[in-house]
Amino acid sequence: MSNQTITRIDQNVPVIESDISSEKLVSGNAATKLWNAFSDSTEQFHVGQWSSEPCKLNVSYSENELCVLVEGTATIENQDGESWTYSEGDAFIIPAGFIGTWESVTAVRKIYAAFELA
Repeated sequence: MSNQTITRIDQNVPVIESDISSEKLVSGNAATKLWNAFSDSTEQFHVGQWSSEPCKLNVSYSENELCVLVEGTATIENQDGESWTYSEGDAFIIPAGFIGTWESVTAVRKIYAAFELA
């Protein structure tokens, strides 16, 4: 039997509000919101939306993540100091193993699809 359900990626799912830990927060507002719309049966693949106010975070990705910015501007910098800036409508992939910073230059909202490596 195949799964015939289509999942809409919107904010009509329960929101998880949390504060970024002090170890991760470099500067700015620690409040974030997460709307996880879908997780597969293995709990390795997740899709939804994430938002933050302006802030800068230390990040370490164990998952491959596709991001599509719906609102705002974000700058991502790797450990070597190379940086990329993305704005509303831009799509990009952050690979598993990436270590650096994520800066929400403005309030940001993104759609994400993340696959956690086993």
